[in-house]
Amino acid sequence: MSRIGKKPIPVPSGVTVIVEPDNRVVVKGPKGELSEQISRDIKVVQEEGVIRVERPSEQSRHRAQHGLARTLIDNMVTGVSNGYSKKLEIHGVGYRAQIEGKNLVLSVGYSHPIKIEPRDGIAFEVGQEDRSRIVRISVSGINKQVVGQMAADIRRVRKPDPYKGKGIRYEGEVVKLKQGKRAT
Repeated sequence: MSRIGKKPIPVPSGVTVIVEPDNRVVVKGPKGELSEQISRDIKVVQEEGVIRVERPSEQSRHRAQHGLARTLIDNMVTGVSNGYSKKLEIHGVGYRAQIEGKNLVLSVGYSHPIKIEPRDGIAFEVGQEDRSRIVRISVSGINKQVVGQMAADIRRVRKPDPYKGKGIRYEGEVVKLKQGKRAT
């Protein structure tokens, strides 16, 4: 049995889970609504306050889908109840970020500012520059996959430089600096 797949998913109060006949799982909560199509082979069992995911056999494709289906449903339940957030940091002198309407505008050393439009259900927040000249960006939403992809798209605008460390990185990400040229 999959260790992840056999764990039950607790459903918090205020969250409703509907399993449709075609194995589409719809989760509604205080922050919004998400739905996901689960493989037809996997069985989603709904009990009082708990959801279990079962597989029909020990075939490799069933084992592969078992843990995935459980994780997708758990991510939806967590997303509609608490939401997800990814934090980024901008390191570099003169590098800035600001919000214009819903869009995020980055000034990160190019000849023009970069405008990033949020996908549906995504919100940006920009923290003030602190004494260490680090600007913090927060990407939040209810869908874990979309939040992670938006954070990756923002980071891709200016990846951390391996020589000076300037650029956009995840909060807590360690950039190992290269030594560079030196005279002999």
